[in-house]
Amino acid sequence: MGEKFDTVLDRLMFRRSLARWQRAAELAGTTDLPTLRGLRGQARQLRRAIDRVLHVADGRLTLPAIGSDAIRKPLLTDWAWRPEIWRGPVNPPGLAAVENRASFGGETTVFHDCRTSELTLRQIRNGRATDLAPFGLRMDVFRFDGSFLSLVIDLPDAAVQGLRLSHVIRLDAVVEMERPLEIFARINIKHGPNSEQIVRELPLGTEDVMVEFDLAYTRMNEKRVERAWIDLIFEGPEMNQIVLRDVTLSRRPRAEL
Repeated sequence: MGEKFDTVLDRLMFRRSLARWQRAAELAGTTDLPTLRGLRGQARQLRRAIDRVLHVADGRLTLPAIGSDAIRKPLLTDWAWRPEIWRGPVNPPGLAAVENRASFGGETTVFHDCRTSELTLRQIRNGRATDLAPFGLRMDVFRFDGSFLSLVIDLPDAAVQGLRLSHVIRLDAVVEMERPLEIFARINIKHGPNSEQIVRELPLGTEDVMVEFDLAYTRMNEKRVERAWIDLIFEGPEMNQIVLRDVTLSRRPRAEL
């Protein structure tokens, strides 16, 4: 059982402490400098502890709840998944001057060919009434002297177990951006020595977007499927802020005609 922090004695001590710091704030303009210096040190220690409590409390109490796996699924879906960046906290929560092939969390890798990286990534906490994902991903791109920028998301083994040519894989995303740009999604499926690819452009007329990959149009060998991954490719990202509020993938059998 966790320690209780709401006893009568705790409330009394809190009121006394709050009154002390309110009085210190009122008198700070006239307090002698040695005393003020000591108060400043105490206040900084107190602020660090308070900031830690607020950080954890905000993360746990803000909706959607961390670890939430609420996903919009089409009818007959037999597999659905939200990558970890949008599902739970990653460490570190941000990267600056992101290098080529930099990992962000355990499932996502950044690829680009910039000579000088002016790209930052940060995991942010979602809190809008419409959000299903606990976290989002914010990407700030300043000067961009490369020819490509992509996020590669490795799909789990469950995504390819029992994968058939009759399957349709769907990607849903919630995207915000400062300036319009083109975003492409490419699924890659490795089967034996070969790989199959399907590319779709995300229709960015609204925040909620969706693309589907119909595997009937590939030459995938169902008996030799090993793994799969998704590339999110950003065309002309310079001087832009892109926020991916959510990314989910699902799989369902194609309707028989």
